Amino acid sequence: MKLFYRRGFHATGIDTILAEAGVAKMTLYNHFKSKEELILVALQRHNELFRRWLTERVALSATEPRQRLIALFSVLEEWVAGGDFNGCMFINASAEYADPADPIHAAAAEHKRLVLNYIRELAVDAGVPDPDRLAMELTLLMEGATVWAQTTGDTTVAAAAGVAAATLVDRAFSSDNPATGLNPTHASN
Repeated sequence: MKLFYRRGFHATGIDTILAEAGVAKMTLYNHFKSKEELILVALQRHNELFRRWLTERVALSATEPRQRLIALFSVLEEWVAGGDFNGCMFINASAEYADPADPIHAAAAEHKRLVLNYIRELAVDAGVPDPDRLAMELTLLMEGATVWAQTTGDTTVAAAAGVAAATLVDRAFSSDNPATGLNPTHASN
């Protein structure tokens, strides 16, 4: 899993995998029919580990439901500033396997849907009037910050995204938010 994350999927050859794992080619192929099957298992495992880490770190960072929405970005900051950050393994996978029908691309897309659903659950727990909208907005901020940190090496972007997220969360509860139905400019006369 770490080899794919550090080097990429296509760039990591079977010989490199075998050397890192310390197994014979026959042993590898007894467990996995192909390199692509191995990649799918690695993505599944990384999905489980990352989402567990994310939910645990957010829960430890904030006790109030509304604050957990903001805590997503301090956790994001922790991740992108970490010494082993090489971007998002799922963004990388979807870029290398660009066909949406490819099982590897589909696994990457499923991970993104699961993270979006988690953020939506946080929004529902916080009592946001339109949890779908806020979840999508926060997810887009997180994804943008992740890609920016990966491509530029600028890890301060997560903190900047956190400031923007706080604004979005405040707006989600505001009477100026069209989702609440309380915006005076939209009231009928």
